[in-house]
Amino acid sequence: MRLTILGGGGFRVPLVYGALAGGGVSELTLYDTDRLRLGVVRSVLEQIAAAEERPLPAVRVADSLDEALRGADFVFSAIRVGGTAGRVRDERLPLAEGVLGQETVGAGGVLYGLRTVPVALHIAERVAALAPDAWVINFTNPAGMVTEAMAGVLGGRVIGICDSPVGLVRRAARAAGADPDLFLDGTDRSGGTASFDYVGLNHLGWLRSLHDGERDLLPGLLADPRALAGFEEGRLFGAEWLAALGALPNEYLHYYYFRRETLAAVTGAAETRGEFLDRQQGGFFAAADREPSRARELWEAARLRREETYMAESRAASGGWQRDGCDLDGGGYDRVALALMRALSGAPGTRLVLNVRNGSTVPELPADAIVETVCEVGPDGPRPLPCAPLGPAELGLMLQLKAVERAAVEAAVFKDRTAALRALALHPLVDSPAVAARILARAATA
Repeated sequence: MRLTILGGGGFRVPLVYGALAGGGVSELTLYDTDRLRLGVVRSVLEQIAAAEERPLPAVRVADSLDEALRGADFVFSAIRVGGTAGRVRDERLPLAEGVLGQETVGAGGVLYGLRTVPVALHIAERVAALAPDAWVINFTNPAGMVTEAMAGVLGGRVIGICDSPVGLVRRAARAAGADPDLFLDGTDRSGGTASFDYVGLNHLGWLRSLHDGERDLLPGLLADPRALAGFEEGRLFGAEWLAALGALPNEYLHYYYFRRETLAAVTGAAETRGEFLDRQQGGFFAAADREPSRARELWEAARLRREETYMAESRAASGGWQRDGCDLDGGGYDRVALALMRALSGAPGTRLVLNVRNGSTVPELPADAIVETVCEVGPDGPRPLPCAPLGPAELGLMLQLKAVERAAVEAAVFKDRTAALRALALHPLVDSPAVAARILARAATA
């Protein structure tokens, strides 16, 4: 089985590679337009392979996109158009207008999507021409928007993934005193069926039940302030607000529910998240290029610091606290991607939260809209599971954000400034069409 990673010089590629140990992948092909980063990542992978007792796949570097795609069974798309410097601009331009700038949320997410969608569509077209039977697993942010654009070419053979929902389920299960694995494996120790209900869009979803086969654990967890204070989402949102919601939101909803506090934390910080990553990753790649024999050591140190500082502005806005040690292993995307790949290859059915076509899951959205929900996965692909109806507050946010995503895709495809203005101005975190117009003007000259 052959796996190709587009964005093969990405910082998280070693996590994926390490997870392939002892698996069914015979060859890993890397492709990236940044040759320095690609060389550094290859050095890290070689050092992981040398230290790993289980066999790891051979690594090949492709010189072109077409070469990378030919013969691939799976394609992981993990590109960052414009690099970390592009992310810095996406975050700083909105902040200059007094609204949130973030990689996937708010005006920053729209700007990133406008730049990324045309490249993602080109990739989808080349996959359709050169590897039509391959499954494309999209890591590229904004994941929902990019997956929806690619699905216009590839249909159901592109699936978007994110580690946030799985992390939320694991943390909530632990806080409720249950084994997290039984919810993702689907069966508890007594043979009963465990399940959970999660639905939304990428970075805009809610965990609404957590059933261990006998009872729903979520109401008791939401009514227990002490248990809520023991994990990330409980501390982010606070017991009072979670009890009012009656659900556990994805961590990224902190930007929506506590927009004033988060904006104050971001504007008061010495640097944005993008600036931190640009500085940190730039330093790592330069150092590892100078000392390739230390590439893995340097990568491990940079990875730990990256995880420790994840969503630092939201943690600052909710009182300031450190991440738990169990959330610092960085094993999110890699676990979800490999579980998905195994299930698509014929392993017993797996339950995962994925970005897939809606069908009838949320009747108020178009059937071809990409939603993030619980799916059973087999060789024929993911099948969204039925979910409870959405309440008006959650549905309202989903409808508004889906309108933003679709306008951004239209703007990117047709180079339509009017659609771009609509995408920015309709976003709940952009408070004025005039602000949206100024952000567009700034982006055009940046």
